Amino acid sequence: MTKILVIDDSDVIRNLLQEYLRDFGYDVEVAVNGREGIRMATENEYAIVFCDLHLPRKSGYQVYKAVSAVKPDLKFIMTDSSPDQYSAMAREAGAYGYLTKPFNLDEVIQTLQAALSETSVK
Repeated sequence: MTKILVIDDSDVIRNLLQEYLRDFGYDVEVAVNGREGIRMATENEYAIVFCDLHLPRKSGYQVYKAVSAVKPDLKFIMTDSSPDQYSAMAREAGAYGYLTKPFNLDEVIQTLQAALSETSVK
């Protein structure tokens, strides 16, 4: 079963993504802040990480940079409600995708499936 990590400080977003992606058969784990997200992403094997850019205890951009240094092939789909310099920096640094909140759930699954089709970790 494909494992996905969702890092978001919003209970609503975490629960929504977790339930929605589980309905498609994915194994979804969650983290509530940047530090927890870094720990989980580096200690476990995930196919994809959904990561909010604005997190407590490390920004999503900092999470992306820290994890990518250890696991350069792990794809990140960044999420944010108000795009800013962090979203641009994440895209420039190589994040796979970017979704603006509130996101369309069809777009979530399409972006995820496109990312998975390009990776060998499943």
